Amino acid sequence: MAVFKGEITVETIEGRPDYHDITQQIADIVGESGIQEGIVSVISAHTTCSVFVEEFDHDRTPAGQTFLQADLDDGLARVFPEQHDWKTYRYPGLQHFEEVETWPNLDAWLPGGDRTKLWNGDAHLRATIVGSSVTLEVGDGTLQTGETTSVYFVDFDRCRERTRRCRVVVIGD
Repeated sequence: MAVFKGEITVETIEGRPDYHDITQQIADIVGESGIQEGIVSVISAHTTCSVFVEEFDHDRTPAGQTFLQADLDDGLARVFPEQHDWKTYRYPGLQHFEEVETWPNLDAWLPGGDRTKLWNGDAHLRATIVGSSVTLEVGDGTLQTGETTSVYFVDFDRCRERTRRCRVVVIGD
C-alpha cells in the first residue's frame, strides 16, 4: 500500500462565504500519485472551512454563486445567522481575544487590533455542520465521481481575505 500527499491552496475573499470547485486539482493529485486503486481523502486545514460533494450547477446568481451554493448559504443563515454584534454568539469570548492578542503576527488575526475581525462564530458552526473532509474512490488511476459530481472547498469566514489550504491524501496500490 502506498500513501501520496498533496495540497491545494485557494485565495478567499472577504464579505461572504467563498466557494471553490477543487475537483480538477484533486484529480490531478490522484494522477500524480500513481495509485491505481484506493481512496482519496480531501481535508480542510481550517476550522471555518468545509469540503463537500455536490452536483455541478450551471445556474449562477448575479454575485457569481451557483444556485446550490446560494441556497446552501440561505439555509445555513437561517440556522446560524451572521455574527454582527457581541450578542449573536458566545464565541469569541474575552479569554479567546486575550489569547489571540498574545500570538505572533497579531495583525493577521486582528487587523489594526479590531476585535470584530473575529466575529466568525457563524462560520465555525456552519463548517461544523457541513464537515471538513470527504473521501472518494480512486479506480484505474483516476478520481471516480459521477458525471455531475463536483468537490467544493468553502470558506464560511467572511471577515477577511486569506490563503487557505486543503490537504489531499491518496491511499492505495
